[in-house]
Amino acid sequence: MPHGFDLRNRLGQSTALRVDRDRSRTQVRVAQRLNHGSAVLAAAVLLDSAVEHYRGGFYNPAMVTPLASSLVALVASLHGVGDTVQKRHRHRDAVFGLTAATGVIGTGFHLYNILKKPGGLRWQNLFYSGPIGAPAAIGLAGLFGLLAERVRDTPAPRGPELLGHPAGRVLSLAAAVSLLATSGEAWLLHFRGAFHNPGMYLPVTMPPVGAALLTRAALGASGEQRLFTRAWLGLTALMGVAGMGFHVFGVSRAMGGWRNWRQNMVDGPPIPAPLSFIGLSLAGLAALALMRAFPNE
Repeated sequence: MPHGFDLRNRLGQSTALRVDRDRSRTQVRVAQRLNHGSAVLAAAVLLDSAVEHYRGGFYNPAMVTPLASSLVALVASLHGVGDTVQKRHRHRDAVFGLTAATGVIGTGFHLYNILKKPGGLRWQNLFYSGPIGAPAAIGLAGLFGLLAERVRDTPAPRGPELLGHPAGRVLSLAAAVSLLATSGEAWLLHFRGAFHNPGMYLPVTMPPVGAALLTRAALGASGEQRLFTRAWLGLTALMGVAGMGFHVFGVSRAMGGWRNWRQNMVDGPPIPAPLSFIGLSLAGLAALALMRAFPNE
């Protein structure tokens, strides 16, 4: 009996260790997926702000900040993608924190520039001033980077938590709100363009549906497969790729086409902007994966 009891005890410990290892690997994979999303968002901001601030002639030295911040966030995110250690990286964490702060401050700058113009918060100023949503994208890159570090750092025996709640649910809600905000920015600029192309309705319809599905997942049972939600987020990411193609086509239709790329790239539709939908879809898929992995949390 003692020998059999000892054998069962060892088998139980071995099973528990294997489960802990599986949970640890899952947390690292989810953190890496979040780093993928953060990297795409950082790349979108880096490319977009470079064009937009070049158009503004970098008249304010602070306009260099989002380029530097997004570049560092991109490097940190790519480093996180390749990191298989289940431990928060303090340098990455600091970079993502600064990136998130840069997004908040940049949003304040853009809002201030709109309000100080004649008429303040009016359609004309919203259409042709610095877009409010642009700095928010770099803030989201920092936010999802920070969340990735916290998911990665949770000890294996218990499920990862954020703000005292299961991390998968918090991530799902964060991705849902981010999709809605980004879709709102797309609506503003496409409304300015009078929705002259039916394809312009896609970024103002598909992401809100994805946001609703993610919200439902966050508030529902955490162990479900959510096949339709995952498929919809995949289609939303593909829409981001197609959106870049539409924007490339829009630039080519301007006078002189790509032969006059210096002017048309600046005045035409921002080619990197739809990348944000890809990054946010990846973050949403990571949240769903985390809820599937920890169904009882």
